[in-house]
Amino acid sequence: MLELEHGFRVVDVHTRLVPDVDRHSGDVPGTPERLEREIVRSLVYPAGQAENYLKSNNAIARMSVGRPFEPLARINGPLDPSGNAGSRLRNLAASRADVHTAPEDVEQYAYDDRFEGFKLHPGRDGLPDEAVFEALESVGLPVLVHGGEAFPPATIEETILEYDFPTIVSHFGGYPLARNRMETAIDLLETHDRCYLDTSFVRFREPLERALREHPDRVFFGSGAPMAHPNVAIMEILTLDVPEDAMRRAFTKNPARVIDALAP
Repeated sequence: MLELEHGFRVVDVHTRLVPDVDRHSGDVPGTPERLEREIVRSLVYPAGQAENYLKSNNAIARMSVGRPFEPLARINGPLDPSGNAGSRLRNLAASRADVHTAPEDVEQYAYDDRFEGFKLHPGRDGLPDEAVFEALESVGLPVLVHGGEAFPPATIEETILEYDFPTIVSHFGGYPLARNRMETAIDLLETHDRCYLDTSFVRFREPLERALREHPDRVFFGSGAPMAHPNVAIMEILTLDVPEDAMRRAFTKNPARVIDALAP
């Protein structure tokens, strides 16, 4: 565990790792060698792609052995998450293909002791069907969900928060820099007690301070590495006008309470 000069023990719930190490040197952002030098203990997941994620997930798990990384299995689905009339019509006829995550995939990822949860980016990878969500609910591991323009907090509430598993909404639901969506995501914490927010790419002080004051037990530190440097993301938290205990909760206590592998 990296102990920075401010004295906090910091874990990071949002780091993307490049799985194809054969084509990248250790000096490329997102490779394990680079992240191991730069980053604190972290949840990691593979970069996005169009094909089945089984190979990439297994690569991430192998690359995490002996390093301060805890892998998330990236999952996908056949459903269009946009929520408009056209997408709802298409979803009625959509069916799972071989490239999509199946319930048995979820169970395999959950029970082979290599993965600590799941990563879902519906705007890029599609939304899983009901059977997959029921499997996620059954295994009970946390799901890190990309929150932003393509999958805003209101849609997250309608499609995911009805299920009983820990849901970590990345970017306060506001990627890229949509403060109104960030405020909506903070409001979700009032009514959904298994919903959490990660701080990656939240560049506004007011939403960060509001969440840490009103819901100090529901905010997780996330850097968004390698697109953002972890130390820069940490300094954004350290400069907030909030109690030190709220920072300590975001940096360590909150994620450790939900994700066993991140505990001291």
